Order: sequence, then structure tokens, then C-alpha cells
Amino acid sequence: MTSRNLQLILAYDGSGFHGWQRQPGVRSVQGEVEATLRPILRHPLTAHGASRTDAGVHARGQCAHVPTDCAIPLENLRRAVAHHLPPDLALVHMRDVAVDFHASRSALCKLYRYRLYAAPQRPVEHHVAGYTYHVWYLLDEERLREAARRLVGRHDFQGFASAGSPKQTTVRTIQSVEISRAGREIRIDFVGDGFLYNQVRNMVGTLIEIARGHWPIERIDEILAARDRRLAGPTAPAHGLCLEWIRYPRLVPAAGPARESVGGETA
Repeated sequence: MTSRNLQLILAYDGSGFHGWQRQPGVRSVQGEVEATLRPILRHPLTAHGASRTDAGVHARGQCAHVPTDCAIPLENLRRAVAHHLPPDLALVHMRDVAVDFHASRSALCKLYRYRLYAAPQRPVEHHVAGYTYHVWYLLDEERLREAARRLVGRHDFQGFASAGSPKQTTVRTIQSVEISRAGREIRIDFVGDGFLYNQVRNMVGTLIEIARGHWPIERIDEILAARDRRLAGPTAPAHGLCLEWIRYPRLVPAAGPARESVGGETA
């Protein structure tokens, strides 16, 4: 039984990763984190991630936990891990948490942000091409907001899930969808208790079709009722999506002199 549980908050540019999950023959975030930690902690380990971000999806606040018996002081661990991670993967924070903390199962909600660059010029001008989806045409933001509001609540989101979603149930709760503008960027923030495979990107693809005027706003209701993926829009590209934060209940501090006091929420 392990005596210690490390919580890691990670940020990464998803462009060079085949998603979070470790897979043979491809580069993954989980694989890089484990390869960095293994020689430092000096034992076999698994980094348990809160969200299995897809290939190309970015993160500013991914959370992982790593059970360990290593007694190295926390600050020393922080410096070693931060130094040895690859350039496109950063340790934002590390702390000791209770041994029963689980990055995925303990999560209350998470925020995914999708960034659209809606303009007749390429986003290269503002150096955001790798982080926004360029839409060549203007979007009706009022239609976008009205359609997004219909996604809020507890629904069966099967119609927005791509084939291959391994979840036992497709019912999820979206707590809010906020739309804001930053220059030519339109940012869509989804806060929910969890998301299905490609759910956010499929919802964005549908919202774009509605905001272009191709579909009525009521199309959202039809997709939710029919639970048919064929009625929804195309899957928006991965590079416009970023996991911003994951929120947890107030964490119980880990005991012992080498442990860091933990309080508040993780965001």
C-alpha cells in the first residue's frame, strides 16, 4: 500500500501528442509524464489523468495523481520534474494529497474552452493559428448564444458523441456554456461534470452550422431528442480545444512532515 499520493497540475501544447493516454508506438502526455517521473521516484508507476484529451487537444489545467512511496521532499520533486519534462509539457503545480484522492473520480466539474477565429484573414497574423479554428465567415453571435443555452442541463448527449465512446452512460450535465469575444476570437466555454468522446468538438461543429444560418436553433433540441450523431454537425478540429481547469472538493491535507497543506479548490 502506498503511503503518499502526488497531485500534478499540467499544461501542454497538444500539437505533438497523440492525446493523453499512453499508447504503443506514439507519443502521449501520460507516457511522457511517466517516463519523466520513473527515474526520479525510482519505482514503476502510473500517472492517472483526470481527462483523456484527444490527439491535438491542448491543456492549461490537466490534473493527474501518482501514488508513490518516495520520500523525496516535495519542493525537490517539483524542481526535478519541472526541469526534466519535455519543452511542450509543463508542471504548473505539484502537491501531496490524501491517498484516496483520484484525479478522475474525485472531480466535480471541468472547463473546456473552444476558440474560433471568425474572420476573412488567417489567424497567423496574431500568432494563434495553432490554437484557434479559423472560420472564414462571420458568425451570428446571438444565434450562437441561443443555441448554446439549449445544451445546458442534464441530457443524454449520445447525439453529440462520436463512435467509440467507451462510457456506460451517455447522460451528462452541462452546467454552463459561456460565449465571449476577444478581438476576432470567439471563445466558447463549456463547464460540465464530464464529456463524451469528441462531445465538445461535435457540439462546436453544430453550433457553427447554426450560427452560419444553415440550421435552425431548434436543431439542438432535435439532436438531443433523437440521440442520432448523424443529425449533428462536423467534428471541429482538435487544435481549437483546450482543457482549462478541473475543479475538486476541498481536499484533505496529507499527513506527515513532508506533506504540503492543501486547501481550497483546484482550478
